[in-house]
Amino acid sequence: MSHEGIRIVSENEARRAALFESKQKLTTDAVTPQKVRVHKTEGTGMEIDWRDGHKSAWNFAWLRNACPCATCHDEREKSDRAPGVPKPQPITLLPLYEAPARPVEITPVGKYALRFKWSDGHESGIYSWDYLRRVCLCAECVPLGVTR
Repeated sequence: MSHEGIRIVSENEARRAALFESKQKLTTDAVTPQKVRVHKTEGTGMEIDWRDGHKSAWNFAWLRNACPCATCHDEREKSDRAPGVPKPQPITLLPLYEAPARPVEITPVGKYALRFKWSDGHESGIYSWDYLRRVCLCAECVPLGVTR
């Protein structure tokens, strides 16, 4: 019996493969929001109803950890983290409390994206509609066993 073509991969490799596979061309309706709700006052997160009928939702901590700017993207690549996965915290005797990042300001970027100014001072990430649809966290978009 041949095992050619069978390969065991780590969870991180599986996540990267899932993201790579999601690079397929999406329809215009799939990346065009019908309704965007940013719950800044409540501090809970953001929801998008897409024109194709799909619905996506993220909390602000996940969005901050999934910042698409070049600096954050490179840092995630070097530490082998998927978008939304927080940086590992150093092990200390008494861990210090760090307030979760919250958006201070949210501004549209043309008709294709949002820019968040975060409470930690970071503001260089542009969250395009295409990017947000590709990092949707719903059960339909995230393959079984692959976490983002």
